Parts: sequence; C-alpha cells; structure tokens
Amino acid sequence: MSETTGGEGPQAAEGSAGAGGSGRSFVADFADMLRKGDLGLAAGVMIILVMLIMPMPAILLDLFLAVSIIFSVMILMTGIFTQKPLEFSSFPTVLLIATMLRLALNMASTRLILANGHEGPAAAGNVIAAFGSFVMSGNFVIGIIVFAILVIVNFIVITKGSGRIAEVAARFTLDAMPGKQMAIDADLSAGLIDEKEAKIRRKELESESTFFGAMDGASKFVRGDAIAGLMITFINIVAGIIIGVAQQGLSFGDAAQNYTLLTIGDGLVSQIPALIVSTAAGMLVSKAGLQGSADKELMKQFTGYPKALGMSAFVMVVLSLLPGIPMVPFLALAGGAGYLAYRTSKQQEAERQREVVRKAVENAPKEPPEPPITEALKMDVLRIELGYALLPIINGRNQEETDQVTQQIKALRRQIAADMGIVMPSVRLLDNIQLQPNEYVIKIKEIDGGTGTLYPSQFMVMDPQGGQVKLPGVHTTEPTFGLPATWVEAQHREDASLLGYTVVDPATVLSTHLTECIKANVSELLTYADVQNLIKELNEEQAKLVEDLVPTLITVSGIQRVLQALLEERVSIRDLPTILEGIAEAIGTTRSPNQIAEHVRTRLSRQICAANQSPAGYLPLISLGPEWESAFIDSIVGEGDERALAMAPSKLQEFVLLVRDAFEAASAQGEVPVLLCSAQSRPFVRSIVERFRPQTFVMSQNEVHPKARLKTISTI
Repeated sequence: MSETTGGEGPQAAEGSAGAGGSGRSFVADFADMLRKGDLGLAAGVMIILVMLIMPMPAILLDLFLAVSIIFSVMILMTGIFTQKPLEFSSFPTVLLIATMLRLALNMASTRLILANGHEGPAAAGNVIAAFGSFVMSGNFVIGIIVFAILVIVNFIVITKGSGRIAEVAARFTLDAMPGKQMAIDADLSAGLIDEKEAKIRRKELESESTFFGAMDGASKFVRGDAIAGLMITFINIVAGIIIGVAQQGLSFGDAAQNYTLLTIGDGLVSQIPALIVSTAAGMLVSKAGLQGSADKELMKQFTGYPKALGMSAFVMVVLSLLPGIPMVPFLALAGGAGYLAYRTSKQQEAERQREVVRKAVENAPKEPPEPPITEALKMDVLRIELGYALLPIINGRNQEETDQVTQQIKALRRQIAADMGIVMPSVRLLDNIQLQPNEYVIKIKEIDGGTGTLYPSQFMVMDPQGGQVKLPGVHTTEPTFGLPATWVEAQHREDASLLGYTVVDPATVLSTHLTECIKANVSELLTYADVQNLIKELNEEQAKLVEDLVPTLITVSGIQRVLQALLEERVSIRDLPTILEGIAEAIGTTRSPNQIAEHVRTRLSRQICAANQSPAGYLPLISLGPEWESAFIDSIVGEGDERALAMAPSKLQEFVLLVRDAFEAASAQGEVPVLLCSAQSRPFVRSIVERFRPQTFVMSQNEVHPKARLKTISTI
C-alpha cells in the first residue's frame, strides 16, 4: 500500500505540475499577444463588440466606465500638448474607438438598469449610482435638466463647431494642394531642397489633406453619439417605469425615482467622456494655425499686448465699484491682470533692449577677414600709382576735375581700339605713399613701364622747336618723348600760348604718357582670351575661314603669336580678316610665327603706308644702301627659325651712328621718315634700330604699296 501510494504520489504531483504549467503557458501566450500592437487593438475591438451582445456584471461595468473616463481625459491632454495637428493623425480612429466604447457601455448599463433597476441605486454599479446621486441631489428633475444641458452643449456648441472647422479645413487643404505641390517642385528645381526633403514635404502634404478629410467625417461620430445618448436615456426612463410598475410591482413614484436616477447617472457617465472627447476634437482642428503646444501659444498671444491687460484691469476696478457687486473677487482679478500687464511690459522692454544691443553688435565694424592667399596671385594688367600730392587728379576738388581723367582714359581706350585693333584692359588708379609727393608710376603687369612728375595746379609748357621755355617755373623733361619742358603756374598759361608754346594740363600729360606706354607694350597686353574674343566677333563669312584654319592648320595660340609680332612693331591688327587670309596663304610654306607675320605685313601694305605717311600725303623714306644691305645679308647665319645676325660690334656701332644722324637730319627738316630695307634683312635691321630708336618704323620693300607716293629723304 505504501509503495503504491508512494508510486502514485509522484505521478500525481507530476500531473498537477503539468496542469499548472499548461495554465501558465496560456496566460503567458495571452500576455504576449496583448503586447503586440495589432493583436492588442484587435482584441480590444472584439471586447467592445462582445459588450454590445453579452451581459456584463456590475463590477466589470464599473471598471470599463473608469477606463472610458480616463481614456477621454488622455485624448484631451494629448490634443492640448501636441505641437501641430498631424502629430495626432490617428485621432479619427481613436474617436471611433471611444464612441464605440461608450455605446457598448450604454448597452451594458441599459441591460443592468432594466433588469435590476427595482433593486435600488446600486443595481447598475457604483459609478452610475454615484454620478446619479451627486448630480441630482435627490431630485430627478434636476438630474434631467443637467443631463439635457450637457447634451445640448456637446451636440449644438462643441460638436457642431468642430465639425464645421474640420469641414472648411478639409476643403481649403484640398484646394491648396496643387499650389503647395508646385511650390515643392519649384524649391526642388531651384536647389533649395534635395529629393529627400521633397519626399518628406509631399508626404506631409498628403497626410495633412487625409487628416482633415478624416476629421470632417469623424466629427459625425460625436454627433451621432449625442443623438444616441438622448434616445437611450428616453428609452431607459420610459421602459424602466413600465417594467418597475408592471412587472416588479413598484409604485409609480418609486419606479420613477429608481429608474430615473440610474438612467440619468448612466447618461452622465456616457456624456461627460463624450464632452471631453468633443472638446479635444475641437481643439485639435482649431489648432491648425498655431505653432507649438496650445498653452505656450495662448499665453504668448494673450500676454503679447500689455495695454489690453491694463484696460481689462481698469474695467474690473470700475465694475467692483458698482452698487451690490462684491468687490473682493473683482479687485483680486484686477490686481492679477494689472500685475501681468506690468510684468509683460517690462519683459517686452527688456527684449527690445536686447534686440538693440544685438543689432549694435551685428552692425559694429568688424575686423576685415584675412584675404585668401589666392588674392596674392591676382595681377593688375594696367595700373597707375600716384604720390599723395597727385590725389586731386583722381579725387578732384570738383566733379569736373575727376571726370577729366576718367573721360580721357575712356577716350584712350577707344583710340587704342581704333588704332591698334585691340581692347585695352581697364586701368586701376591708386595712391602709393612710398612715391614722392608729385611722382607717378605706370605699371604694366605690375612692372614699371614709365614714370614722371606732375603738378596738379600747374601746366606743362613745351617749345615745339625743342628749346628751353623762357618762362618762370620748374624746368623738367617731358616724360613721354624726353623733350625739355617747364611747369608754370596757371597765371602764365595765356603768356605761354601767346609765345607759341604748347600748353598741356596734368591729366593730358598723364594720359599721353599712358598711351605711349601701352603702344610700346601692346603685344604683351594681347592675351589668349582677347584673341578668342576677336575671332568670335568676326562676321559669318570670315568665320568660315577661321573654321578652315583652326585647329587643323594653326592653333589660336599660333594666331596670338602672329598678332603679337605685328603689334610689337605697332602694326594695327584691326583688319583681322586680311591678317587671317595672309596666315592662310603662308601656313602652307612655314609654321614660324615670325615668318608668317612677315608675309602678313605684305598683305597690310596699304594700311602700313597710310599709317606712316606725312600730312602732305607722301611716304617719307630713308633707304638702306646696297653696301649695308649686303653687310646685313652676309652676316645672317643659320636657317629657318635658327637664323641670327652675326655682325661685328664695330660695324654695328657704325650703323647705329649713321642711322641716328640720318634721322636727326630728317627731323630737323620736319620729317618723320621710315627706314626702308629688303625683306630678308628687315627683321634684323629692326632688332638693331629698336634698341636706340624704338619709335622708328622699319619696313621692307615688299610692304610699299604700289599706289603710295614716296619721298626719299636720304640713303644710309
């Protein structure tokens, strides 16, 4: 027996443990199911549907009524503290669930009231009894009136208003969708936002329209709930009295007291959460224009006008003085409003002071940022540096003096364009305290190209014959051509003109010197970009020639070197079509830019002769004699681009003296001749002459136009 009992004991224990383990497993599985959001929501909705059908004990009804109340309060608080309506986009679904919960509880409480109402106030649970007793205060007529007022407030005021706001918001949001979508696309096209930000905005726009559309329909839930509450209350009262009198044997007064108490309590328990949820819906849809939580926005906007608070305090003080009005509450409110107005005014004044200080700090002169190192790489192509005594020339005592320099530089740019065929770069004027007060320096690509001295209030006087001026003043040398000159005061200007002297103002002296410096270095000013622009400006007929040349036969850089070779000897490149035609002719026999330039000069013979002819219309010449022609040709060594002049220094010195004497003699006769030689020796003769007479033009016999009138001044 003991063995049997002992054997059965463990088995029994194991079976008990198994049963217990099975129960714990079911509970754990059910808890896990509830933790999952989708299953938990489905289970909650199923419980609500079951409550519509199955009877419910009073204690469970109390629990679910408490859940309904706290659920409505949570909805209201969430609506108050959300920053914008879309943060509570699930509100329509929540509103539907809350409405179904209240209707299910109404059905459950109706069963208990009609079935057990004859037992007394606690027949439908303690929550309904407490609400009925507290509100009615023992008089069911008061309870009916209070209940009716709550229904009217909920149905007519809050629900109707929030529904209208939701309807208008849904309509306006839908109408504004195309414009907002176009604005998003425009910002995306302009690069203000990226594709990710555009997707976020489109999603928010779609959610906004969907939310307000859903709110428009969800507001009907509350409206229907209010109507259903009225009908259920009326049915419960009438049916309860009938059941109490006819079936339960109660008197009419007892039946009316019991069933009315329970019905009104049930209605209050249902309508108060409905009123709270309706208020939450109204606050949510009316918050569309607010930014941030409602409490902060309301406080900010109410306290934004201290004068309004001050006037409100004054009105409450006046009302407290009226006969029969209790003074304490009105004066207390007046004091609170006045204090709030004073405090808000001080805060706004402090904010204004902070704003003034902030703007002062922002507008205060700041230390200029250190320029980037790349600024040191930038170079001024043309620059004139002035001593401090010459600043009146560019910052004149009046507008006329300042405009004189500006207009002369503008005229100079036009003159260079017309004479040389290139657009002169802009000229930068600046002061340099390291210079002497009246000194100026012309710099080309930041290298000194010329210097001189000016006196802003005086005039430069020169003798056309090259002699010394016989007037009082500062004797000097004219900076451009090296002639004797004198700076005289303004009162001697008329005397100098009467004596036949040339009178020049300081601005003209400066612009003339700048002109000669530019012409002497014009080839360095012609850049690759300038050549490209010149080619682009050609007409359509010449553009075809450029297409044939560039880049198959010659590059733009090659054209640039040919043009620079012409400009070095002050040959204008304005007739660019003719130059390109000459390049096209020569490119088949040579690739040397210098040899191509020599051929182009023959195509420009008319232009060269016209540029060097005298006012009388003839071309004055100093020709190179046969002996010197032979001497130069015999001294040329090498072939092609390797050719060079190998003449004895003594012979070169003799040639230099002869050229100088010949040109000085011609100058005494009033002539400005050109030096004429053969095409073979011309580049080498020019290379010698430019060292001591850079302004002398050297041309070959091939460059003399057949129709040019010639006058031989002398022969070397």
